[in-house]
Amino acid sequence: MKGDAVTGTCVFGAMQTPLRLPEAVERALCNNPQTRQAWADVKAAAAAVGKGRSAYLPQVTGNWQGTRDETKEAISGLSQFDSTYRNSVLRNESVSLSWVLYDFGGRKAALANANALLVAARANEDATLQAAFATVAKDYYAAQSKQGAFVAAKEVEETAADSLKAATMRADHGAAPITDQLQARTSWANAVVERTKAERDWQTAFGTLAADMNAEPYTAVVLPDVADGVAPDNEFDESVADLIGDAKRFHPSVAAAEAQLEAAQAKVRQTRAEGMPTVSFVAKYSWNNQPTTLELGVPQVPATTREWYLGIQVTIPFFEGFGRTYDIHQAQAEAEKQRDVLDEARRQVGLDVWTSYQALEGAGKNVTNSATLLDVAQQSYAAAQRRYQIGVGSILELLNAQSALAEAKRQRIEALTDWRSERLQLAAKLGRLGMWDVLPGS
Repeated sequence: MKGDAVTGTCVFGAMQTPLRLPEAVERALCNNPQTRQAWADVKAAAAAVGKGRSAYLPQVTGNWQGTRDETKEAISGLSQFDSTYRNSVLRNESVSLSWVLYDFGGRKAALANANALLVAARANEDATLQAAFATVAKDYYAAQSKQGAFVAAKEVEETAADSLKAATMRADHGAAPITDQLQARTSWANAVVERTKAERDWQTAFGTLAADMNAEPYTAVVLPDVADGVAPDNEFDESVADLIGDAKRFHPSVAAAEAQLEAAQAKVRQTRAEGMPTVSFVAKYSWNNQPTTLELGVPQVPATTREWYLGIQVTIPFFEGFGRTYDIHQAQAEAEKQRDVLDEARRQVGLDVWTSYQALEGAGKNVTNSATLLDVAQQSYAAAQRRYQIGVGSILELLNAQSALAEAKRQRIEALTDWRSERLQLAAKLGRLGMWDVLPGS
């Protein structure tokens, strides 16, 4: 991967074969418009902090004016006193300085507001990155599951074809009724239908994963097979109450809501202070070459004028048509709203952690349960196949065992990918998700 200095986006080479989860996440986070938007919000908030700090510095303004001047003066009845004056470039130059010395906390509150909004923007960026990470991880494992289901469906189709051949052979030799052949053919045709559905679901899931990485849905993606032998770890062995408590304190969305509330409270203080007097230090120096005349009718003569002053300026807003009062009320209402937003963020985070924790617990148990189910289904199918081959079992027994084995394989693949996905989803709900959570080989 490398950066594009012109567009500010990342440039990747060809996808690895097979595509691992870390690369998929990296591509998604770098190319996702929402993550780029969140980063732009951080930069804008940082600029606002700089602006807030600049209010503590003096403001210096320079002015330069150059003009050509022609003055004609005609006096009625006294034409001898008429005059025409033409001047070359007249210049007027000045430098002014204004420095607010005291404003009853307005600048401090404005800077506190900007700092809080910057904290909120950074927390929102973190939350956006974790949400994007969780989404691509979920879609990655979903695609891997669908890929595994498609492979299993192909195996079921092949097994059904073998059963059909065996039933046909026995029927042709009179060892089994024709109904056995018909039932086997029905099972094989159903397996073909299920394989077609599995292929459709597989391609749909791959298109979703490609879109997460900002690639076209038809982009060729190859994922590794679902590896077995993964045992649930004890990474989240804390009580669910402790996990919920930690999330309510440290989750990025809660941190963003807390910062937004702090910013709204600072805005109330800022709005109040803007209605108070300000004390400023002011200074000015000016120079011009405007000609002057000693008296009426006397030609103008070149002259220069210099002026400077230093002083203290006090600005007192006596009456603003009650507008300040309404501005304060509006800021207070916004602070109340942000307090409710914070409460809702904490409530939602707690619910999300509870739901995700229960999903992970169930997925962890199903990793073991599905292994047992698959082992039993394989033994049952092997026994039914032998019984049918030696003529003591029925075709219905064989087909039922075959169907149970297909379902067991599908559930095993789903259990493995579900546990891996739910593990990352819980980390995201806790606000802890990072590349360190990705299992080796994923």
